[in-house]
Amino acid sequence: MARTRTPSDRRDRGRPQQRPDDETRKVIYESARHEFARSGFAATSMEAVARHAGVSTKTLYRLIPSKAALFEGMVSERLDRVLTSVSLPTGAHAGLEHALRHALTVCAELALDKEVVALQRMVLQEAGKFSDIAGTFYRNGMQRMVDSLAGWLRVQRDCGAIALEDVDEAAGILIGMIASAPQRAAIFGGAPLPPRREIEARVRTCAALFLRGCEVRKT
Repeated sequence: MARTRTPSDRRDRGRPQQRPDDETRKVIYESARHEFARSGFAATSMEAVARHAGVSTKTLYRLIPSKAALFEGMVSERLDRVLTSVSLPTGAHAGLEHALRHALTVCAELALDKEVVALQRMVLQEAGKFSDIAGTFYRNGMQRMVDSLAGWLRVQRDCGAIALEDVDEAAGILIGMIASAPQRAAIFGGAPLPPRREIEARVRTCAALFLRGCEVRKT
């Protein structure tokens, strides 16, 4: 005998399935990245981000209480997504140059991403009015990228593959070599960002220059 549906059953069937908060935050951060890059920090409103993300402003403020927190979370989430997708070999000396190229390519593609460069341009333009966003972009974005590369270099040094005193300084220099000039050309000169083949060529040059100076030759 079929069971008679109750009013509660009918309500449950018609109620839309709720999305987990973590997934909603990702959607919000993606929308925020688009809005900040397009409109700048001052002109971007929480309401515009909520509308672009397809959520209510009530939901947005429940998950992220302020525009400053939105900007900080957006920068962190983007880098987290990149870093967690990267798996670098840590001990094989024979693959050192290949692994370094891979690490530098990941860093270069992030630093030279169209939206990241647009955000950096926005930070430079508006840092005078909103001083906190410059520090947030540096700490949660570029500095974490340097720290991640420094951690990988530290492993290579500790296992005897390279001889290097200051891995943090070296990581900053390497990222500067692969990204600084194209970034400046795009931000201040309006030049197009380099395609992948140019990034890869730049990475090969930087890796070779670096390793010829600090690679430990086995005798």
